[in-house]
Amino acid sequence: MRTRNLLTKAGVLGSVSMAFGSMLWSHKKTEPTQTDSGSLKLVQVLFRHGARTPLKSIPGIMEAQWMPNLLEPPAHTQINYVVTDLEGGPRPSSPVEDSYRANILTGGTYPGQLTTVGMQQLYELGERLRKRYIQDTAFLNPTFSPTEVYVRSTNIVRTIESAKCLVAGLFYQSQRDMVPILTTEAESEILYPNYHGCRLLKLLSGHRWAESSTLPDIAADLRSIKSALGIAGHQRVDFILIRDDMVARETHGLPCPPVLDSWRNTVERRAVEMIYHIYEPSKRENLQLCVGPLLHVLMGNIEDKLQDATSEPNRKLFLYSAHDTTLIPCLMALGIFDMRWPPYASDITLELHQHRQTKEAFVKVSYIGQDQLVPGCSGVYCPLQEFKQALSNYSLTFELYESLCNQPVKRELLC
Repeated sequence: MRTRNLLTKAGVLGSVSMAFGSMLWSHKKTEPTQTDSGSLKLVQVLFRHGARTPLKSIPGIMEAQWMPNLLEPPAHTQINYVVTDLEGGPRPSSPVEDSYRANILTGGTYPGQLTTVGMQQLYELGERLRKRYIQDTAFLNPTFSPTEVYVRSTNIVRTIESAKCLVAGLFYQSQRDMVPILTTEAESEILYPNYHGCRLLKLLSGHRWAESSTLPDIAADLRSIKSALGIAGHQRVDFILIRDDMVARETHGLPCPPVLDSWRNTVERRAVEMIYHIYEPSKRENLQLCVGPLLHVLMGNIEDKLQDATSEPNRKLFLYSAHDTTLIPCLMALGIFDMRWPPYASDITLELHQHRQTKEAFVKVSYIGQDQLVPGCSGVYCPLQEFKQALSNYSLTFELYESLCNQPVKRELLC
């Protein structure tokens, strides 16, 4: 019941706050206008990879055929790129990718591989960014330059390929230089909640993940759907796994067990309720450890740009290729999670604007192309100090993050 009340409350409050925010925005006189292209200083895009093969198949049910021809790259997504570490050295090893390659899906592909459909989705996201930042405003040059555009990805093939496809769509394959896609080793990754690199987060999230399937309403529905699908009671299955396989199949036109037709909405709702419980915004320390260092980096990029403190003064765009498990806690930390699972190729975009006359700085947040009113902000164009305050509960410096990660777990944090 508590989860259902949260859902209803979030929906009502979200609608009211968006309406109120729009009213404030329409009356604010000093904000930069959307047509004032000279006010745009910096853009940061955090995006989910495109459609992929499932991470796991639902056990014991009708198998989908995940054939290699589902992975063929469209010619227009090809660019010249190189994957490096953050300093430009060789690409680090990837234990996460290695774990995918240890299994083969029916049909012969690996779990978690970007498909042709997913490549096209990211190319189209690139085209949307091209229209806004090249065609409509001439903010970016129409040819890729690494001094202007920074590209970082988690060290997983589907996000690396997604970044490549987005850049191809953004610049229509026009490049003078090789596109560097930067990654880091698994232990220091900040583009997703890092259970391997943060001992405290592993304890907190492991506890909440196990607990999420035992919440009364979720547990009852899980028993029912396992029975309907003929899944043995001892099989370890949850709504997030079922949703992942179901959405992957539907996206690629592959058959689902017919019994899932009547369960689709329940699967979607229960998967979101599970992930909400796992990240739980009211459990501040848990959400801090999930995205605190990433929020710190995004804020640091903004402040460096305003203070001309960057080593690349011409840099205008940061691209971060990540996962649904990156976007969901970021949306929660921003206070704009809509209780819907982020679709493939969804994006959170942060624009930094500076008023020409007053020099006041503003941050505008959009999600899947829709402007958002961040709670604590007096308008959609959020004054920088208000935006910093809005993030302050969850943003973490690297030093504080490492200190928290290594501290002993307190029993009350698990409750």
